Amino acid sequence: MHMKAVTYQGVRTIEVKEVPEPRIERPDDVIVRLTASGICGSDLHLVSGMVPDLPKDFVLGHEPLGIVEEVGPEVRHVKKGDRVVIPFNVSCGECFYCRHGLESQCDNANENAEVGAVFGFSEEGGGFPGAQAEYLRVPYGNYLPFRVPEDCELTDERLVLISDVLPTAYWSAENAGVKPGVTVVVLGCGPIGLATQKMCWLMGAERVIAVEAVDYRLDHARRTNRVDTVKFESPKETGYLIKEMTGGGADIVIDCVGMEAKMTPLEYVETMLKIQGGSLSALSTAVQAVRKGGVIQVTGLYGMRYNGFPYGDIYSRNVTLKGGLAPAVRYMPVVYDLMAQGRLDPADIVTHVMPLSEAKEGYEIFAKRKQHCIKVILRP
Repeated sequence: MHMKAVTYQGVRTIEVKEVPEPRIERPDDVIVRLTASGICGSDLHLVSGMVPDLPKDFVLGHEPLGIVEEVGPEVRHVKKGDRVVIPFNVSCGECFYCRHGLESQCDNANENAEVGAVFGFSEEGGGFPGAQAEYLRVPYGNYLPFRVPEDCELTDERLVLISDVLPTAYWSAENAGVKPGVTVVVLGCGPIGLATQKMCWLMGAERVIAVEAVDYRLDHARRTNRVDTVKFESPKETGYLIKEMTGGGADIVIDCVGMEAKMTPLEYVETMLKIQGGSLSALSTAVQAVRKGGVIQVTGLYGMRYNGFPYGDIYSRNVTLKGGLAPAVRYMPVVYDLMAQGRLDPADIVTHVMPLSEAKEGYEIFAKRKQHCIKVILRP
């Protein structure tokens, strides 16, 4: 049996094609018939070649929502017919890291135990086929799936954000230490940045400032999240402006951009030669914008090695640097409850809902920021 899926075919090339349907491989596996799956900014990194060694025909995607189709003999947590959201992390629920709230660094899900496992995110990320497809094999079926209550009235476009966007945003604000009275700068007004701005208000921030280079995204943030806005010019200029606005710098800066920030010509050449992990523009801006003794939370994806890393500025000003991959599993019920209670509505983030068959166009719209795109959801 075969199914349609979004597959990697080489740098900047994807194709929706027939691939083998997944099957139960272990007794705690679950097969999910997907009803929605998001395109994430980190998918663009994969397709652009910034994550090396992605094999041809690899199935992309790590933001799944669907219906349980089949369960292995040891699965008790869900049953056929349950509506479930699957987190982007692949994690066992039993190792040291899963038991201590850091399931994004699960020791058992990835043979390369130096990094956590993610659906649809390269061999280095565990080699698990992704969710931009008709079906998905989900391991650790007694731990990973979030079962949507039967009386839930939330739309698929909201529920699918529980897989990555909303847990990542909530964790970003919490891990950064957002609390009543603080001033927070959020770098980036893509899906994660917009959701993080919402979370900062929920956690009591006194002021939220959004930074973005793209005008329509700044307008979107201002309109939907009542934030102050700054158009990005350069790390030095933007940092100086924020210091002026805040009287010395923000308490917290949350980087929701990562290595996809605008590169200098040298960074571009070094990245293509695999001697640089992408742009340092966003992190450099964070260093300029944060106050002495403040916190920088890095949520945007970065590569492995960087030249010119501004650690001296961080050290000399007693700035705390935090970040990494969000442990999504434990935050899924938290963000669901916020939506169910009416305290959080992320519907504005989803601007495009498209058939899976049109994924190639969806990737182009998202990557080239056409049609005022913020977030694309694919429907099999």
